[in-house]
Amino acid sequence: MSEVSSAALDLELLRSFQAAAQLGSLAAAAQQRHRTVGAISMQIKRLEEALGSRLLERGSRGVKPTAIGEALLLESRELLRLHDGMLSRFTGRGLGGKLRLGLPEDYARELLGSVLPEFMAHHPDVLLEIVTATSGELARQLSRSQLTLSVLLDRPNPLPGGEVLWHTSPVWAGPRVGDLSDRPRLPLAMHEVDCPYRALAIEALEAIGRPWHAVFTSTSIHAVEKAVEMGLAISVLDRERLTGAMRELGPAENMPPLKRCEARLHFAPHIPPASQPAAEAMAHLLRDRLTHRGPWRGAGAS
Repeated sequence: MSEVSSAALDLELLRSFQAAAQLGSLAAAAQQRHRTVGAISMQIKRLEEALGSRLLERGSRGVKPTAIGEALLLESRELLRLHDGMLSRFTGRGLGGKLRLGLPEDYARELLGSVLPEFMAHHPDVLLEIVTATSGELARQLSRSQLTLSVLLDRPNPLPGGEVLWHTSPVWAGPRVGDLSDRPRLPLAMHEVDCPYRALAIEALEAIGRPWHAVFTSTSIHAVEKAVEMGLAISVLDRERLTGAMRELGPAENMPPLKRCEARLHFAPHIPPASQPAAEAMAHLLRDRLTHRGPWRGAGAS
């Protein structure tokens, strides 16, 4: 019996397509979906045949959605969210309780666009609240059980324990046009004092005795990025956040090497029993989506 017909689409085909498109790899999609790579490839081929359009471009570095695939990804995400939420409500299998999830602001956009909508679709009765802040501030809230669980970078004040999800890739980011690295005092755009990347930048510069000053300080990653793009300052950003208006700086610009950070998953010391199952479900989803690759689609292993 065919998995698709002219009158209907099999939701399992959409789930496999969604996994491949979001992860950028058939192998990663196969692992997530607990199928073989061949089975995932066949499902996507059948979906393409049913819709009469190529959905994924295949290359040596993985797969990426075509323009039609991008449109399908958006609509299928909403369709699956509605389906799963309806199934959960009518079967009574949904989890309850309240979750306060802490996320470093630099990664919130990617997680809000993929992982968290999936959780809310599967568990619509969970009262989910997202808190974004620097890792230092999140660590303080978590230690006081003001958060249920959190993703934290292990600087500047690491919490003991936790589970490693991925390793970050911090780089020196400068404007595409102009050279600020030859200034007597390096102009920096940074977050507040609890930011791991601020700590990395200062540690690296002080290790070589390089003078610096903070020309721009903000709690917003987008404001920091804009300061770099406009040629006001240099900053430390995750390599995946570099835009076309930036360039990576290194030894050629006399910039010192940067250490990497670990992104870890931590639970609060005290979680109400009613919220414990939901916390475990969220943790399972974060592990499944982020371990070794982080929130960036198609990112490599740590």
